Amino acid sequence: MSQQANPRRIASNEAMSSAKGVKGSPQKAQLVLELIRGKPVEQALDTLQFCRRRLAEPTRKVLLSAIANAANNHQLNVDKLVVAHAYADKGMVMRRFHARGRGRSAPILKPRCHITIVVAEREAKEAKKAAPKKATKSAPKKAEPKTEQQEA
Repeated sequence: MSQQANPRRIASNEAMSSAKGVKGSPQKAQLVLELIRGKPVEQALDTLQFCRRRLAEPTRKVLLSAIANAANNHQLNVDKLVVAHAYADKGMVMRRFHARGRGRSAPILKPRCHITIVVAEREAKEAKKAAPKKATKSAPKKAEPKTEQQEA
């Protein structure tokens, strides 16, 4: 008569962590999360350590929590972890008002967001493929000068 266990939302080689109600807008959180998506966790932690944005610290805490979940709850190898997914959802928005002149008011919005990070265990070859490749521009091919034999 008891309820059946819900199926896992993530794969067996992944671990997830989230923080709800983080002070800041989801648009600003996405800017921080773009820095770590697809990177190995050591590199992602270093990036967040020296990032100057205010939402980098809560994001770093969520990443450390996801790493701990992977090691303790799912027995994954921490050295092979890569940030598989990182996203921010919209949370509650507190609405306040600021009194203005002549009996008017101006709205003040204080947004919150939910930060979610999923780390996955990958092999070294897969981790290199997951990292985005830089686009390189190749120089245009120069036309070779025609010789007398080719003209005839």
